[in-house]
Amino acid sequence: MIDLDLDFVRAQFPAFSDPALEGFAYFENAGGSYACGQVIERLGRFYRENKLQPYYPSAPSIRAGEQMDQSKQRLAEWLGIAVDELHFGPSTSANTYVLAQALRQALQPGDEIVVTQQDHEANVGAWWRLQESGIVVREWAVDSATGELAPAGLEALLGPRTKVVAFTHCSNVVGTIHPVRRLTDLVHQAGAWAIVDGVALSPHGLPDLAELGADIYLFSLYKVYGPHLGAFYMRRSLNEAWPNQGHFFNAEKPSARFTPAGPDHAQIAAVGGVTDYLEAVARRHGFGDEPLPMRAASVARLFRRHETGLLQPLLDYLANHPRVRLLGGESAAERAPTVAFTVAGQRPRDLATRLAESKLGVGCGHFYAYRLLQALGIDTDEGVLRISFVHYTSQDEVGRVIAALDRLLQE
Repeated sequence: MIDLDLDFVRAQFPAFSDPALEGFAYFENAGGSYACGQVIERLGRFYRENKLQPYYPSAPSIRAGEQMDQSKQRLAEWLGIAVDELHFGPSTSANTYVLAQALRQALQPGDEIVVTQQDHEANVGAWWRLQESGIVVREWAVDSATGELAPAGLEALLGPRTKVVAFTHCSNVVGTIHPVRRLTDLVHQAGAWAIVDGVALSPHGLPDLAELGADIYLFSLYKVYGPHLGAFYMRRSLNEAWPNQGHFFNAEKPSARFTPAGPDHAQIAAVGGVTDYLEAVARRHGFGDEPLPMRAASVARLFRRHETGLLQPLLDYLANHPRVRLLGGESAAERAPTVAFTVAGQRPRDLATRLAESKLGVGCGHFYAYRLLQALGIDTDEGVLRISFVHYTSQDEVGRVIAALDRLLQE
């Protein structure tokens, strides 16, 4: 198997050559990744040359529209979906809220939605609010020790009035990667729609959406080396059936029905830089001539293999430390490199501050997984310490964070 050319990868990210970040190791990638150079270049070019209303007859306006259209077309191809099934909005939180308002109109009092206790609030709160309209919300509970979800818990909640199940592909705290196809099949057998939050998984390899079987799949491009946009796939039949949430005169336009406030044009144009980067990785590693579905899968496997090799030593250290409570499983093969934990006798923010003194940037807090931390008996004001990385992280950086933790936990 081919190893990831880490020198090539890091050369694609300007952050790694910026003097202001010299010696700094970034371990809060679950909150937002570095932007690749291809995205930064496209964004700058749009602001320099085409920062005007697109799709008008003038040459700069035509170019602006072409760049936006190209970005959307290429990302849809990488995801394995039709271009009219891909939508951009200001954030995943905003996109989920809009979709929930459509369901408020589409469902009847007594209809049921299943949500999980594990999700980010963006994929929970909007659905809980539908109780105000008489819709019943049922909660798929986590294991109170590990924070993980069991498929049997979902099966017990499905019934004749279940209309929607909203769950995460991968928790931004627990890290376990869920068997999405198995779960979407269960949801469809119950006659319901499956809405999947893919924000925490997508940075580790864009998914094959046809294989997953979700009716709606949401993710955030600023966590996939790109601009601060939310993107989502919506099955064409749902787009046609659910009530329009956009301007009334756009009701027949699939791209405008569920994005009532269109996102920034320059950022849409910059999304093309994400696929530029993925194409460059594919070419560098000998995948460039493969058909696109194979190319996308090859790049995702390349990223995952590198990340898994870095992750296992960190999990081993934390799982075996007597003062550490590790959330989620201990096998890197079953989870993303998003690792949350608490340390007996030490506050997460204090530890994060001490790690920052060693130029190690980690996260601390509840990370909007408020209900999950409550279920685990963790103080939401204190939260957890979170170490998260993606494929551009090096073995040396992971070694640094383990060594620094070991020093701090001996004090």
